[in-house]
Amino acid sequence: MNLKIGIVGLPNVGKSTLFNALTKNEVDMENYPFCTIDPSVGVVTVPDTRLDNLALMAKTEKKVNAVVEFVDIAGLVKGASKGEGMGNAFLSNIKDVDVILHVSRIFNNSEIIHVEGRTDPLTDIQIINLELIESDKQVLEKRKESNAKNLRGGDRDAKIIGSVLEKVEKILNDEKFISQFLEDFSDEELIELKKLQFLTAKKVLYALNKDSVGENIDSQDDSMWDDLMNYFKENNAFWVVVDGKTEQELNEFDEEERILYKEELGSHLDDISILIKKSYELLGLISYFTVGVKETRAWTIKKNSTAPIAGMAIHNDFGDKFIRAEVIDAKELLVFGGKKEAKEKGKMRMEGKEYIVQDGDVIEFHI
Repeated sequence: MNLKIGIVGLPNVGKSTLFNALTKNEVDMENYPFCTIDPSVGVVTVPDTRLDNLALMAKTEKKVNAVVEFVDIAGLVKGASKGEGMGNAFLSNIKDVDVILHVSRIFNNSEIIHVEGRTDPLTDIQIINLELIESDKQVLEKRKESNAKNLRGGDRDAKIIGSVLEKVEKILNDEKFISQFLEDFSDEELIELKKLQFLTAKKVLYALNKDSVGENIDSQDDSMWDDLMNYFKENNAFWVVVDGKTEQELNEFDEEERILYKEELGSHLDDISILIKKSYELLGLISYFTVGVKETRAWTIKKNSTAPIAGMAIHNDFGDKFIRAEVIDAKELLVFGGKKEAKEKGKMRMEGKEYIVQDGDVIEFHI
């Protein structure tokens, strides 16, 4: 599956630094707004110790992690929905991603220019969110006009789309994200909603960029941090705290050195690997594994997928030609030390077409 996560935020909040930390790639990071104009793209592996251990157990020649594609989208500013700061071009880049990783700065540093002239993460977040909402309102009006014509012309989908647009209008007028109310749409409506490509229909993960050796609002006697936490709670938001600069510097270290260095800093930040995993989970995805001497691989599928649908991640033929699947949980397989040993103990289960694949399943398909 080709999964894209777009990194957005105001200029100079640390988006490109975080992108570099995630992807170990270098992109331009000059200290002025709109330095990043064309989005940079990096493919990032999803860390998974289960996969690592399975590959070691099988003495596999090749290990293949699940991957997520991160896109570094240039900084948005107030008025982006009206074209300010090349806003229209930047907003169009967001349409191509599946999840928004919204970076907000929580550190104070007078040497790093803040486009709004101060550090206030909640206000920063609200500026970006309002621009996305305003952009969607513009799209909504156009969709309403075109759908009214289709409805008069007898288009059979126009009635469903009309219902979708009515719900969307109410959500946007309340200055909320559509993604917060997806349960209010029927399955039929969700199909049409996806086609309409509203920006606020995308899931959001907030990344609070901290300076571990500097001054940060979470450690000050200030209401800003409490206001931010209350906002996240009220909106059931997903969020992590990271130190993009430190994580980028740690790319030069091996894993043991990384741990020691972070301990010296006294850092209790969410590791970059946690950010990747949370982004992955936010998409409603899970991993299953195929294990062999030649290759051990993590396959990405939607949660609640049946075995034939899961098999289609490997090849489309697995959907039609599926007969059965031999299944065992990765942790259980590791206890037995291999599929041969698990089969001898009768621990490999036979599952049919209705089986719902679970996160961490090791599967051998029969077609």
